[in-house]
Amino acid sequence: MYKVRFGGKKGKKGQTLQLEESPDLLVVRTKGNRQLEEASLKRESLEVLKETQEIAAFPEAGVSVRRVSADDNPVAKRDEARAILKQDENIRFAGRVFQDAESGNVVLYTENFFVKFHDNVPPETCQVLLDRYRLSVKSQLPFAPNAYFVQAAEGTGTKVFEIAEQLLAEKEVEYCHPELVQERRFKGAHPLQWHLVQTSVNGNLINQHVNIEGAWRHTRGKGITIAILDDGLDTSHPEFAGRIVHPYDATLNITDPSPKLPDDNHGTACAGVACATGLPNGASGSAPEANLMPIRLRSGLGSMAEANAFVWAADHGADVISCSWGPSDGDWWNPMDPLHNRVTPLPDSTRLAMEYALTKGRNGKGCVILFAAGNGNESADNDGYVSFPPVITVGACNDTGKRCVYSDFGKCLWVCFPSADYGWRPFQHPAPLTEGLRTTDRQGPAGYTPDGYVNSFGGTSAACPGMAGVVALMLAVNPQLTPSQVKDIIRRSCTRIDEAGGEYDTNGHSIYYGYGRINAGLAVENARKAAAITHPVTGVRVEGVARFHTGGEVPFLSGVMVGETFMPSRRLLGLRLQLRGAPTGSRLRYRINGSSVGIRENAREGEYVGEASVSRRLLGVALWLEGPAAQQYDLHYAVRLQGRKTPVQAKNGAWAGTDAPTGRSIEALQVWLTPKSA
Repeated sequence: MYKVRFGGKKGKKGQTLQLEESPDLLVVRTKGNRQLEEASLKRESLEVLKETQEIAAFPEAGVSVRRVSADDNPVAKRDEARAILKQDENIRFAGRVFQDAESGNVVLYTENFFVKFHDNVPPETCQVLLDRYRLSVKSQLPFAPNAYFVQAAEGTGTKVFEIAEQLLAEKEVEYCHPELVQERRFKGAHPLQWHLVQTSVNGNLINQHVNIEGAWRHTRGKGITIAILDDGLDTSHPEFAGRIVHPYDATLNITDPSPKLPDDNHGTACAGVACATGLPNGASGSAPEANLMPIRLRSGLGSMAEANAFVWAADHGADVISCSWGPSDGDWWNPMDPLHNRVTPLPDSTRLAMEYALTKGRNGKGCVILFAAGNGNESADNDGYVSFPPVITVGACNDTGKRCVYSDFGKCLWVCFPSADYGWRPFQHPAPLTEGLRTTDRQGPAGYTPDGYVNSFGGTSAACPGMAGVVALMLAVNPQLTPSQVKDIIRRSCTRIDEAGGEYDTNGHSIYYGYGRINAGLAVENARKAAAITHPVTGVRVEGVARFHTGGEVPFLSGVMVGETFMPSRRLLGLRLQLRGAPTGSRLRYRINGSSVGIRENAREGEYVGEASVSRRLLGVALWLEGPAAQQYDLHYAVRLQGRKTPVQAKNGAWAGTDAPTGRSIEALQVWLTPKSA
């Protein structure tokens, strides 16, 4: 049994993976990263492979995970197969496979590590520690201070887990974990584009659209860039002509994101739902004039390429990042599938890269990140990617205004967007009236169809880029919006559907629909009216954690309203904050007013100040700068109080909330800096 901790030395249960060796699985990797069927293998190897079944694949790396035929001694059968395959000159590796002890999901490890030292550790000290563990630097990572992607010597094997634990125990190290890779799965106005406008399909009036025409009266997304992180994109498709910007293949680290594998079709379809131009007899996306940044990501879940994809998007001008992928889902039609209860933690490397995009993108205002909720008819709250508080999690609704039978649900679900559906009698779920969404397809015989378009695209894979296009329209009319403001406007711009079955709570939230189906026209109108809070670019930021009465500590990011995504709302208990990137001698000071402890303030940066009991609450906060930073920047902050829709703002040490013994509870907090000259 091997243990991998995300979240640093104090990584919690949901951030820890327990891995165990599988008795009947083996992993095979070809030389030259060829797919097995394309490699010139010996007859003995082919005979061995015929007696196995592929259960997972990583084709971009030439990796296949296979199950040996069941018998009384699967370990012996597996090891015999490994011995034969290792003799083949065209097979680079044939080894054992680890599985998540809880779910049985396949997890591959490499001999690479993500390591982040504390910000104040000198570079020479970092290098000394890496040398001590015989690790060589592959790259210094741009999305976090003192962060490195390193590798052990070839042949280190399972010792990588021991090395990671030892390195994480060093006082200079903040985060460390091996590069673990899991199979990444897709979360799978033409007359057929019923999701955009009212139309008739096969004689049926379909009126379950997102009111796109109401939005298009103001904008079609010109000047905004949508990054599609997916399996490649047909950049020669005429629906995207003249609007491709900064293409990239994060898996191969090249600037050509075109499909490389036979089944690289998903990305082109997703991009069309977001921003196809709407040629005659073609297909239109939600934002048909937005720019498209295609980023091919064919690497496994948790790979360093995954983190690099977010950094590329942020550094090259993406405004919106759409992600229609994630961990494998349980079978939506099988309530007993054990994958329904699997918890997938968000790796530190990917989380920090996402935080980089959320805070550094769009010249400091932050990229808006959307994730498809998933297609397993299961809780999305178990998925660390989609439940990461700053992202927008998108579910799927159908052409009758109900939840798609497969769409994941949960507290983290924020909004739903129309998509294809299935009929399923065991759930008393009727068949849909349409076959799905019409969108672009990879051209030629390799696509879903040979026509360059497909009429049946669906899943939350389709819902997510459709919603990303709506966000692009919002930013086109108000480019100063921050990610948290976008989320709040979406909350106020939805149509509540399925009132009888949606189980909406007193805050208007449903675990099945979020706040409802997006009304694009209303979202754009609300964005136009919004009083945007600007966040000019500075090298200085506030980081740390906010502690709530349920759910524990949540990462704190400059410019993000932390706590507003919790449904039901949670009470803020305390803060542990630090100032990053400030001139030497600068300090962050913060003061809280707690319901039992009264007024308290920090003596040093990073110190927890707040209530200890979950039955308590905060009534007010005040933050200010000292030293050189105080001469250069104003420190702003806003709190959302219980029962109040409009945040209360303050700056430079004034109270947000109250310093009195009684008052409303604080449920969310946002902090940002502006230069004194602003």
